[in-house]
Amino acid sequence: MKTGIRQEATGNSKKVKVIGIAGFAVCVLLFALYGSAYAQQAMKIPTVGFLLEGFPSSVSDSTRIEAFRKGLREIGYTEGKDISIEYRFAEGKRGRLTDLAAELVRLKVDVIVTYGTVGTLAVKRATKTIPIVMTSSSDPVARGLVASLARPGGNITGLSSVSPELTGKRLELLKEVIPKLTRVAVLWDPSADENFKDTMVAARALNVQIQSLEARSPKDFETAFKAATDKRAQGLIMVQSALTTTHATRIVELAIQSRLPTIFAQGVFVESGGLMSYSPNHADLARRAAVYVDKILKGAKPADLPVEQPTKFEFIINLKTAKQIGLTIPPNVLARADKVIK
Repeated sequence: MKTGIRQEATGNSKKVKVIGIAGFAVCVLLFALYGSAYAQQAMKIPTVGFLLEGFPSSVSDSTRIEAFRKGLREIGYTEGKDISIEYRFAEGKRGRLTDLAAELVRLKVDVIVTYGTVGTLAVKRATKTIPIVMTSSSDPVARGLVASLARPGGNITGLSSVSPELTGKRLELLKEVIPKLTRVAVLWDPSADENFKDTMVAARALNVQIQSLEARSPKDFETAFKAATDKRAQGLIMVQSALTTTHATRIVELAIQSRLPTIFAQGVFVESGGLMSYSPNHADLARRAAVYVDKILKGAKPADLPVEQPTKFEFIINLKTAKQIGLTIPPNVLARADKVIK
């Protein structure tokens, strides 16, 4: 009897050992699977959508993208390692912005960065939940993008370019360069009318008559400049839009050929041969957008992040162009330039 009992006990012991080993193996397998899943989750990096109106080859858009990347690097992100960016370009066709915005939403990106008012509006229509960081929106409150600059209130925040004030400043500078200025032509795209309206308000305040030059496509540029010279416009203001920015070189050529003193809303036009520009430092705005992205990825809500305005501005003069069109820049104006191209 004792022997039988010992054998039975020994048999149970073997079973326990077998079950114990099997259970341990299952635990190891489950732990390995959990660890693998956790590692995959830990390796998932946030994705940012970046929507622009222009072209990948555009100097202005390339500058903004590099400035945004620089801002991310300053915070500690490395593209492709700590963060992924999905770029989308409308290539000057504003009608494409709606489709591109929807595409970024379908990708379920974590944040969408936009440039300009129209692009931001397109993304706003596409999503109410994905955070949006706008850069260089002309008047986000008036355009219905945010409730107020201090408390945006929705899923949009970012940076404003305060265009109403800048438009008046550009006209003032043009009048300083041409003291007897009474008639100014304004080249603008009707699909971007908010900045044209600002120009009209500034012109009335300075007692300057405005000649409207509408351009809906590149083929309208030559006709517009001919109309300006036929009506004896003394200067020209170019209203920024995807159309005009994309065809900066051609517009600059026509301005020089027409001998029209022209002031632009971006320094890239002056670098290409334009006469003058006064604008926010758009590269700085793009760089600062990275700070918003970082805060949102760390849990901040766009509704609670105040919209900021530009802190850096640029006044650029091209003296070579001034000489080409027979214009002398007054010394007091020249002295205020941040950059002079000779």
